[in-house]
Amino acid sequence: MRHSKGGKKLGRTYTHRKAMFRNMARSLLTYGQIKTTETKAMELRKVADKLVTLGLRNDLHSRRLAYKVLENHQLVQKLFDEIAPRFGGVNGGYTRVYKLGLPRVGDCAPMAVIELTRREEAAAAAPKAEAAPKAEASPKAEAAPKAETGPKAKAAPRPKAAPKVKAAPKTKAASTARKAPQD
Repeated sequence: MRHSKGGKKLGRTYTHRKAMFRNMARSLLTYGQIKTTETKAMELRKVADKLVTLGLRNDLHSRRLAYKVLENHQLVQKLFDEIAPRFGGVNGGYTRVYKLGLPRVGDCAPMAVIELTRREEAAAAAPKAEAAPKAEASPKAEAAPKAETGPKAKAAPRPKAAPKVKAAPKTKAASTARKAPQD
């Protein structure tokens, strides 16, 4: 019987699932959102919400439990110092799953985007009083337009390749002209 065995197996062993969700949780906390299949996103939500809850507790034991999952001291520090304070006073709902309409090309798996509900942009929108003045930049750096970053940034258009020219079909006269005997 499967008593107290919640969660999807995803066709993987326990150790493979554990490693996969660790990697996905690291990516989610690093980038703020990731694109994956719907089933994996729903299962990752459980792991990510528990990590943010540990970040809200903000004690030594919580840091050690978060390190057991993330295995990266800098990422644990980011979780406790930057990510978790954004969710202060909120009880749950730290992640959001958007189902994408288009399936994956290779195997037609339904795709989804999982993201943290309170993004860095909202926190960065508040002016920072401690911001130091920047040193003077070169005129070239000021003239160059800044590239957009993030999930909605459009990729720069690729230059079009020159059209391929088909070789002219060989005629019988051209092939006999090359094979002319020499005297």
